[in-house]
Amino acid sequence: MSDQLAKVTWEDPETGQLREFVLEEGATATIGRSPNNQVCIPERHVSRQHAVISFRDGIFMLSDLGSANGTFVNDMRLTDPYPLMHGDVIRLYVPTLEFSAVVTAEEHELARVTGTLIVPASPEGRPSLLITSGPQEGAQIAILTPRLTIGRATREANWDISLQDRAVSRPHAEIVLSDDGEWSVNDMGSANGTVVNGIPIVPGEPHPLQDGTVITLGETTILFRIS
Repeated sequence: MSDQLAKVTWEDPETGQLREFVLEEGATATIGRSPNNQVCIPERHVSRQHAVISFRDGIFMLSDLGSANGTFVNDMRLTDPYPLMHGDVIRLYVPTLEFSAVVTAEEHELARVTGTLIVPASPEGRPSLLITSGPQEGAQIAILTPRLTIGRATREANWDISLQDRAVSRPHAEIVLSDDGEWSVNDMGSANGTVVNGIPIVPGEPHPLQDGTVITLGETTILFRIS
C-alpha cells in the first residue's frame, strides 16, 4: 500500500448511491461531467472538465480547470490551487464531494476490486495536452515530438498547436523534453504570460511539468497528462 492515501466521496442526489474513489500517493484525478474523467459527475452544473486533484510537494492539491460555474472548497471559490485537508468539502457549484485523508486497508482493496482506485501515471507513459477551457475546449493533443510550440491561430502560423484565442501570442510557449527525460514548459516572451498551477512563469526559464499540471495561456486552460 502507498505511504499516503486519500479518498473522495460523492453521493448521487438522484439515486442516493455513494461513490468512493481512492487516490494513491502521486495520483492525479480529473473531475467533471465527461465520462473520460477519473471522477465522473454527470450533473448539468458541472463542466466537462471541471477540476483536478494532483499530488504535489507531498500533498494533494485541487485546481479549477477554467470551469463555467467555479470550484469551491468549504464554500470558498478557488482562484488558485488549494491544498486539500482531511474533511474538506469540495463543491462544483451544486454537487459536493468530501475529501478524506483516512483510508483503511479494506477501502483501498475495495477500490482496487471495483475499479475506483486511482494510481500514479507511469513514468514511461505518453504525455498529452487536454484543453479544458477556451475556444477549443475538449481537444486532446498527443505529444509525439520532444518539442512542441503553441501560439495563436493565424494564416502564417507555423507552430505545432494553433489556439483560436486572441489573448495568445504568436508564438506563446513551448513544451520541451530535456535530455534527462523531464518535460517542461517555457514562455517564449508572450504578451500576456504563461501561468503554471496559478503562478506566472519567467520567460526563458523552463518550468517542470508533471501529470496534472495546469497551464494557462491567455483565455485557454490546458491540462498536462501522462497516460
